[in-house]
Amino acid sequence: MDVYEVTVGFFQKGGPFMYPIAIVLTLGLAIATERWLVLSNARLRNRSAFNKAMQHLQKREYAPLIKVAEKSRVPMYRIVAAGLGRFLGSRRRDDIESAMEEGVMEALPRLEKRTQYLATLANVATLLGLLGTIVGLIAAFSAVADAAPTEKASLLSSSISVAMNTTAFGLISAIPLLLLHAVLQTKTTEIVDSLEMASVKVLNVLADGEQGASGVRAV
Repeated sequence: MDVYEVTVGFFQKGGPFMYPIAIVLTLGLAIATERWLVLSNARLRNRSAFNKAMQHLQKREYAPLIKVAEKSRVPMYRIVAAGLGRFLGSRRRDDIESAMEEGVMEALPRLEKRTQYLATLANVATLLGLLGTIVGLIAAFSAVADAAPTEKASLLSSSISVAMNTTAFGLISAIPLLLLHAVLQTKTTEIVDSLEMASVKVLNVLADGEQGASGVRAV
């Protein structure tokens, strides 16, 4: 008996509650895959945008950078544009920092989108497994009540074994979803931290540029 036959047999013995648990697992894996691709792409695009933005900032090419940022949906560009726009209007460091922090906060919901569903789906899978087991035990004891005394022990043991399959499958589905949720949360946190770190670096470059310009004017 190969792994496929064992899996199919296990699934068939679990009863009707195995199907909604399978749907929950499939939905969770689809969300996790989509979020992983989105976050990985966001990380690469933000890193590329930061490198290009720093090149413009170090050369004090503010107008081309603002033009690129206005057409881009990359969070890093929008954060830099927010800080640069405030820098050109107000030279106060606190104002520039607040503008970029606002840009980070605007990017956060898009990064965390649908990730929280994984924890909810994991809980749903566990509860469906428990519910299926309870329903199966109720049916088992009802069947045993009308069975012959010589058949009660074997009938009860086999019925309980079938009912417990639902709980096992619920846990098998919930554990990977919880792990994926933790991994995606960590990945999101790393991206947010990189955005905040990049904001500080951009702020320092703008401040250095302002000091350099002031020094040139003073001379």
